Amino acid sequence: MAEARVLVPVEESSTLRSTVSHVTSEAAADGIEAIHFVHLASWRTDDPSATRRRAAASDLLEEVAVWARYDLEDAGVEDVAVETSIVGEEAYLFGPGDFADQLHRYADDHGIDTVILDPEYTPVGNTTLLQPMEFELASTPLSVREATVDRPARHVRIAKELTGLRFAAVFGLSFVFYMVLGDPTYWFDLVTGVASALVVAISLSRVSLDHDPTFPETPMRLFRGVIYVPVLFFEILKSNLVVARVILSPSLPIEPTMTRMRVLVGSGLPVTTLANSITLTPGTLTVRARDADLYVHTLIPWAREGLFDGGLERWTRFVFYGREAARLPTPRERDDCAVLQGPDADEDMPLLAADGGRSIATGDGSSEPADDDPREGPNR
Repeated sequence: MAEARVLVPVEESSTLRSTVSHVTSEAAADGIEAIHFVHLASWRTDDPSATRRRAAASDLLEEVAVWARYDLEDAGVEDVAVETSIVGEEAYLFGPGDFADQLHRYADDHGIDTVILDPEYTPVGNTTLLQPMEFELASTPLSVREATVDRPARHVRIAKELTGLRFAAVFGLSFVFYMVLGDPTYWFDLVTGVASALVVAISLSRVSLDHDPTFPETPMRLFRGVIYVPVLFFEILKSNLVVARVILSPSLPIEPTMTRMRVLVGSGLPVTTLANSITLTPGTLTVRARDADLYVHTLIPWAREGLFDGGLERWTRFVFYGREAARLPTPRERDDCAVLQGPDADEDMPLLAADGGRSIATGDGSSEPADDDPREGPNR
């Protein structure tokens, strides 16, 4: 049976044009009646760059639509509708799971049952997420397949184009850091500080920053980061005292446990900042970051409860996105957290089910086959 409508998520890629040609060829051959090209909004509505990024997405969709109509006309097909849309602007999209959910909703709303993916599709701009996207979409009723196109050879450039803003930013940060360690009133430290900052800027300014600093976003992030530093030190001190008390008191519980927490902080530097902040805090250790999920080992129940309360997550959102983002619900309030080990386990441990079979964590740390939905909890 011919597919009536197909959904094609688009983003700038080396194979986007070939993917459009592949889809239009299928439409001409198989009697597809509508092709829906959609762009997933990876920006926040309150982001200063949102207007510019939305305009760029609209231009890309318009270009894709022109390609598709040209290919269809060239094939002598006139009855295939070409639709374009930007989806997910009202949501916070932080990983393949969120992207897949938006695609599924759009497909439901428009009676679509098939998704065709560009092999180089990268909705977050840096890391190819095609395989995780396919995994996420596999849990939906949608039929998903990859466009059959030739991938051109790509030569990744580690070094970015050198700009004055990037150079100045790395130089300034290096010089300030040197002065914090030295004496800004001593001429020798000033001279060696300038020399050291120049060496660092010349060596690293082309590889240390992905893009030029923007005003006022970058200065505000630095300012909020300065506010966050004493908060993080306080959390480290508090956790040190609690963990030390538990270790020195045999009657207090030590319960090593693996947990999962879905975080709403974005990818790249924000999630790295949060993961490292958690690791720096005694009693918690970030073991793995996968998409928007952090897998964290906690030593004591107090550390686990504090993790789910989302204090560090909120502070990370504050640093990178401002006060409005800090007010988003915590992982506990969103029900985006789970215990993966022990008698309180309420979700599968992915590491125990890595062989593709279904297993659940038992109270003694082993695993056993699951006969029903693992989200209902083991050992009921």
